[in-house]
Amino acid sequence: MRSHLDAKRMAKALKSALEQQSIDISHAQALEIVAAQFGLASWHVLSAAIEAEGGRPDIAFDQTAPIFRIFDEDKAREFYVDFLGFTIDWEHRFGDNFPLYMQVSRAGLILHLSGHHGDATPGACIFVTMTGIRAYRRDLIDKKYTNMKPGIEEEAWGLVMTVTDPFGNRIRFCERQA
Repeated sequence: MRSHLDAKRMAKALKSALEQQSIDISHAQALEIVAAQFGLASWHVLSAAIEAEGGRPDIAFDQTAPIFRIFDEDKAREFYVDFLGFTIDWEHRFGDNFPLYMQVSRAGLILHLSGHHGDATPGACIFVTMTGIRAYRRDLIDKKYTNMKPGIEEEAWGLVMTVTDPFGNRIRFCERQA
C-alpha cells in the first residue's frame, strides 16, 4: 500500500494513466492532484510533510540483497535451498564455464550468491530481523542437516540464531523481544 512518501511515483503513474486516455496534464498538476488525494492544500504542503519525517519524496529504498561469495554450487544449493528452505528465483552466467550468480529468497529475505571473484568477501555476516525464530529453528533441526545444528541465544536485543554457510558466511537471525 502506498503512502504519502510515494507521492512522486503516484503522480508519475497518474500522469501516465491519463496520457493513455489522451488526457494531458503536467507533472506539477499530477503532484497537486496527489496532494489533494491526501487531503492537503498543495504539493508544497505535502512535500514539507514528507521532509519533516526525514524523507525526501524522490528517494526511496525498496529492498536490500546482500551478496555472499560461494565456491561450490552444489554445497550452496544444499545449504540455502535444502537446509534453509530458500527458493532459487533466478540464475545467471555470462557464458559457458563461467561462475554462477543467483538469487534465492524466503519469506521476504533476498540473498544473492556469487561465484565471481571480487563480488564479495568470504566470511561476511548479515543481521536479519524476523518473527518465528523458534519455529524456524525447529524446522532446521528436523531437516537433520549433518553440518549444522543451530541454537538460539537470548540477548538484550532479542533471540538470536546464527547459521554459517559452507563458505564462512554468517546469517544472524534475530527476533526482537518486547
